[in-house]
Amino acid sequence: MPVTKKSFGKMPCGCPVDAYILENDSCLSVQILNLGGIITNMWVKNAEGEIADVICGFDTVEAYLTSGGYQGALIGRVGNRIGGGKFTLEGKEYSLFCNDGPNSLHGGKDGFNAKLWDVEVLDKDPKNCALVLTYVSKDGEEGYPGNLTVKVTYSLCDNGSLSIHYEAETDKTTIISMTNHAYFNLGGYASGVVDDHTLWLDCNLINAVDANLLPDGTFIDVEGTPYDFRSEKKLGEGFADLYPMMQEFGGYDNNFIFTGEVKAVELRGILKDPKSGRTMKMFTDQPCVQIYTANMINTEDPAFKNSVKQYKHCGVCMETQAMPNAINLPKFADMMILKAGDKYDTTTIYQFGE
Repeated sequence: MPVTKKSFGKMPCGCPVDAYILENDSCLSVQILNLGGIITNMWVKNAEGEIADVICGFDTVEAYLTSGGYQGALIGRVGNRIGGGKFTLEGKEYSLFCNDGPNSLHGGKDGFNAKLWDVEVLDKDPKNCALVLTYVSKDGEEGYPGNLTVKVTYSLCDNGSLSIHYEAETDKTTIISMTNHAYFNLGGYASGVVDDHTLWLDCNLINAVDANLLPDGTFIDVEGTPYDFRSEKKLGEGFADLYPMMQEFGGYDNNFIFTGEVKAVELRGILKDPKSGRTMKMFTDQPCVQIYTANMINTEDPAFKNSVKQYKHCGVCMETQAMPNAINLPKFADMMILKAGDKYDTTTIYQFGE
């Protein structure tokens, strides 16, 4: 069977948490939970047939619920930060839970990452199998307006790619910007820091941010900075750069704006590990991507799988998204607004190979 279901444990309330393994004849197989749509494992072959699990994550439900970092999870309703935990929509102000200093981050106190999702398995085609996850976020949940019905489809394709298709509809004007918070280490999650990974991005601007990493609506040209990935370069070169923002935040935690008009799912980024030979291409129809290099990992948090201690720069998050705090930036607010009768519909694909 292309999809195998097994028990992963239980929630504190006693509700079962299930794991689903998707596999075919490609170089990639994955395990995903009904808890938060969490990607717990991605087993990827290199050219020599050597398999490594390239996703940081945990062995237990408790660790996913108690550790920081949003490891491998679906993020919503809104990924990234909303300034002051407030926004105004159609003349009404809404207040959110501030879980990141003065700001609301990744959906608030108990975002989509902490919810149990309904799951439908689609595995009649042995080459292309999928999980369809659905969740209804009630009006007022975490302070957001509208009953929001969300569907996320994880598809494992025979070309070695994992497609994540996000869909949502609402009965009242609301805001949404979903993403996935997987930490990729193409050498394997236990292989050490990602300094030697190279990155290419189709981006020439990043958001300027304040001390709390909140965008203010202005931009920085990447030319001459450690944020210029228009030609691929090692992440470690950036870590060592004396650019003030790099030194302040200890690595990358920035929203990169893709060049040109967003029209379709396009190749926007390529991550490579020269040591293992593994490559991951990122395709998306989103306007931005947050690059985060695990700068704030708490090494005292629960250990990763197989008792591997958490460590700084253990992986790279490539979180496709709308511009952070867009709802509070008048020029960009529309990219986050969803009205009744409209549909939120976006796709990101991570394709593995040489």
